[in-house]
Amino acid sequence: MDLRQMEAVVAVAEEGGFTMAARRLHVVQSAVSSAVRTLERDLGTPLFDRTTHRVALTPAGEAFLPAARATLRAADQARATVGLVRGRVTVGTMQGVWAGLHKALTGLREEHPDVTVRLLQTSVADIRQSLREGTVDLAVVALNRQQQRGLVTRLLSREEMVLLTLTGSELVGDGPVTLAEVARLPLVDFPYGWAIRHSVDRAFRTALVERNITFEVNDVLAAAEIVGHDLGACIMPESIAARFPDLLMHRFTQDGPYWKIMVAHPRGMPSPAAAALLRHIT
Repeated sequence: MDLRQMEAVVAVAEEGGFTMAARRLHVVQSAVSSAVRTLERDLGTPLFDRTTHRVALTPAGEAFLPAARATLRAADQARATVGLVRGRVTVGTMQGVWAGLHKALTGLREEHPDVTVRLLQTSVADIRQSLREGTVDLAVVALNRQQQRGLVTRLLSREEMVLLTLTGSELVGDGPVTLAEVARLPLVDFPYGWAIRHSVDRAFRTALVERNITFEVNDVLAAAEIVGHDLGACIMPESIAARFPDLLMHRFTQDGPYWKIMVAHPRGMPSPAAAALLRHIT
């Protein structure tokens, strides 16, 4: 049993197949298959059920996977003691959350060019589950207090949201708006699971105001396109709204939506690659 075999098992499990695992590890597929088969012979049990349509972990594979991840993290820690940080760090983000992450990635790349970064965009529930399972090393997310339980978190920013309309639109005047006024407009909103949607829902719920959603889209650019054709208005964080200078931002008079962006990771010592990225996230 060696690290190469464990890397192959983890890659197949996380990528869902041998072909994608080989691409991730930059080897031919036969090398991944051979490494897994050799390890299975050594262990005396299959780790994967293989069919023509899918590859799934067996019960033995499910039990082996956390230990393999822990062993690979320990190997990374050993390399780090002599100043060599390499390996892979998986970062989870929610749709619409970026928080200047590119700056941290630039710093990491300059300091540790051998570290590979994998970015995953998904819902807050999936991110929390992935953090617990160890398939995500850290996440840049918007979490409420309850969702932070069991995780180590650090606040990055608190940002107000604004209403975005077409400049000169007759939907609303040029000045600040209230939640009650906005609730009467044709609104462009994002799906459940988006951090923006969660924050907007919370603001209207707290204000005891009901709103109707005319358009629901899963893409910020699509939302801006709809607003740009004067078909509706959209609530989004100011940092995102600023990407569309041709549209008009309206602030809320009071109790407007906001979100808190934070970096989160599981309790315990992160891998050297994850720790290096954490140092660059501010």
